[in-house]
Amino acid sequence: MPFDALNETSALAYTDEVRAKTDHLYALVEAKIPRIEWEAIAPVIARINDLKRQKNAIILAHNYMTPEIFACVGDFRGDSLALAREAARTEADLIVQAGVHFMAETSKILAPGKTVLIPSMEAGCSLASSITGADVRLLKERYPGVPVVTYVNTTAEVKAETDICCTSSNAVQVCEHAAREAGTDTVICIPDQFLARNVAAMTDLKIVTWAGACEVHERFTAEDIREIKEGHPGVQILAHPECPPEVLAEADFAGSTGAMNAYVRDKQPRNVVLITECSMSDNVALENPGVDFVRPCNLCPHMKRITLEGILNSLENGVHEVTVDPVIAARAREAVERMIALPDPAVPARFDGRTGRDVISVETR
Repeated sequence: MPFDALNETSALAYTDEVRAKTDHLYALVEAKIPRIEWEAIAPVIARINDLKRQKNAIILAHNYMTPEIFACVGDFRGDSLALAREAARTEADLIVQAGVHFMAETSKILAPGKTVLIPSMEAGCSLASSITGADVRLLKERYPGVPVVTYVNTTAEVKAETDICCTSSNAVQVCEHAAREAGTDTVICIPDQFLARNVAAMTDLKIVTWAGACEVHERFTAEDIREIKEGHPGVQILAHPECPPEVLAEADFAGSTGAMNAYVRDKQPRNVVLITECSMSDNVALENPGVDFVRPCNLCPHMKRITLEGILNSLENGVHEVTVDPVIAARAREAVERMIALPDPAVPARFDGRTGRDVISVETR
């Protein structure tokens, strides 16, 4: 929805009071949002932040949120692992998930006594929809005794069938931990086939995976990366490990969204491109004004279902509440908590796109 329509719908005005409440926030995003647009959305931002205080609510904002959400209303910002940790320890009564549905389910699993809202029930995930709990049960029948490591980009039903969860920032660590615990050299790593292949390149484990993929990252190709290099000599290319291995092989660095953020912050490259969802570059650029960002990216249609208007509606009207069957939640919680209990990797895994061991890709359907 256009910003002016958003302002009209919300019946909010850019008053002196709103200006006083939001001018410090505009300083965070003025490089991305023109003043004329800001005056339309600032009243909504002010209302959201007022409601958070009134209702003891927090907003968990994923790195793929647009800048006005990420910087101006998000209380905790980061990748899925960072947001899961915050959900587990928050003292808020109400959590609004500025992300996709599986993230809201994870928050509910880790904070069962809290109310968890998601602004749009259409904010799904291609990975989460690629596999079911029944699929995982059949995998376990086919590979008895092999530990199941499940990416957090999955439903609660799938998490409930797993031994331990992982994120892109700790997938190598978790797979090696699961193998040691089970006394085996084989791990089922689902559902992202490309993350599994990139993990396999970093370990000596045998990896069994699923034919799932992120619709954002699977579209990047090695040719895309070569064209970026040719068009922007000297640019640093950072890729997400949900990309195909041949993309990572062409990149200068590969890691989770959190690892990419840290790379830019710590190294301050002159020119950089982030091979991931579009809004990630916008948010990292705001925090690193001395870095020039090249902007080829792919948009996640699911993440973009989350809007300021939707967040305001959630806070005002309590929509949409996310619930998880208590039996499924209890089993899924064990898998997520096992992941959270592991220490953060001292050095984030830096995937490099090597071929590594063969990966067995299975579909049970």
